[in-house]
Amino acid sequence: MRKADVKLHEHTAGFLIEDENGYHFQYDENFLNSPEAEAISLTLPLQEKPHDSKILFPFFDGLIPEGWLLDIAERNWKLNPRDRMGLLLACCKDCIGAVSIQPIKTEQE
Repeated sequence: MRKADVKLHEHTAGFLIEDENGYHFQYDENFLNSPEAEAISLTLPLQEKPHDSKILFPFFDGLIPEGWLLDIAERNWKLNPRDRMGLLLACCKDCIGAVSIQPIKTEQE
């Protein structure tokens, strides 16, 4: 299982989890209750229950670099181009825009 803290404007908006059943994104309860709460994407509306998917949500997949920048990341960090969650965790700590992805260490790591 791999887990990421999804930040919006430097505040924790929610958590993205990859496990044997796929991907799950859940908004943080404190974020949902704040007056500044806004959805990170139109495809991931604000809600208390988790969003679930068998594949990485297109919004998160779109944060992963492409082209020559992806080639550099794959070579330098020895990343598998098919491991979309691994690429997201390695490459998206400081994205262009309001959303960033911070890896969370789990007990298994």
